[in-house]
Amino acid sequence: MTLSKTQEAFVTKVRAVGNSEMSVALDDEICSYLVAVVATDLGLLNSYPEFPRSVPAFFGNRPLDELRLRNADFRTLFEKLISLKPDADAYFYCLATLHKARLKYERILQAQPTPTVDQVGPRALLQFGSLSPRALAALLLWRKWIYDIDNRAAQETGYVFEPIIAHAIGGVPVSAQKSPVRRSGNGAGRQVDCIRETDKRAYEIKLRVTIAASGQGRWQEELDFPADARSSGYTPVLVVLDPTPNPKLTELRQKFQAQKGETFVGTEAWKHLEDKAGATMAVFLENYVRVPMQSLLREAPDQLPELVLQMTDKQLTIRVGDEELKISRAPREELAGPADPLPPDVDEHIPTP
Repeated sequence: MTLSKTQEAFVTKVRAVGNSEMSVALDDEICSYLVAVVATDLGLLNSYPEFPRSVPAFFGNRPLDELRLRNADFRTLFEKLISLKPDADAYFYCLATLHKARLKYERILQAQPTPTVDQVGPRALLQFGSLSPRALAALLLWRKWIYDIDNRAAQETGYVFEPIIAHAIGGVPVSAQKSPVRRSGNGAGRQVDCIRETDKRAYEIKLRVTIAASGQGRWQEELDFPADARSSGYTPVLVVLDPTPNPKLTELRQKFQAQKGETFVGTEAWKHLEDKAGATMAVFLENYVRVPMQSLLREAPDQLPELVLQMTDKQLTIRVGDEELKISRAPREELAGPADPLPPDVDEHIPTP
């Protein structure tokens, strides 16, 4: 069958390398594996005799570069998928976007260099004497490396978490420069996690709202969002995936309700997303967003286990409790700088139907 322009855009986007040097292109073998995962998730595996009966799990302990199907014709497999399930194109695209982000972050872990003493030296004055100079220098270097890696994780998550949820429910994330939601007062645009033009809804999507909210200025911006959305012609919608109650969450919900907005927390939030997503994309949200997030929320330890970090020129070893993760290393000095902010065209990262 002939793919639509939107479906062609999906394929082009996932196969593109991207602007970052760490970005990864998805070749035919990887894309064929992703089609096999989608077919498995949607109960279509029996229609593909060329696939193995047991497709490697997307979230598993195999090296990511092993998740591929060799000697397969991706284009034929994808066209067959669309003929069997026409709305599987968005499922494939969101899964591929997530996989690209995971591959890219693995490369970042492999390449992120250790910091230099010049970057962290003055911080030693806060703890000098508590450890030997050699031990304190090592602590500062490790701490800075973990901080840099965590910043990169936050950056890469920004490209996929809200955007794939937005696309799954038929919307699109928008940057401040292109946003239809304007700030009261100066009229500047404001970034929105998801805009659904079909029913004029502007979404704020959060994993959780904690008592330790961001700075007062940032918190006031969050409180202003529902009024800005309403005055811009959109119904403000708050979606919070973790139901843990606290005063900040109560305050934020009241602001949305005061603007005749909608609030969905915990189980209601997941149900709302699934209802908006439809049957096919609800499966994606369940498998690749809800299950991982709820597992983390449920299993997060009250007391942190032992952590052991070891790094050589060729390998990083991380031991958490009795589990171990090994990552090959090939440091690159150009990654030593701070993470870049989200691009102004983040809303163009996912093609819209």
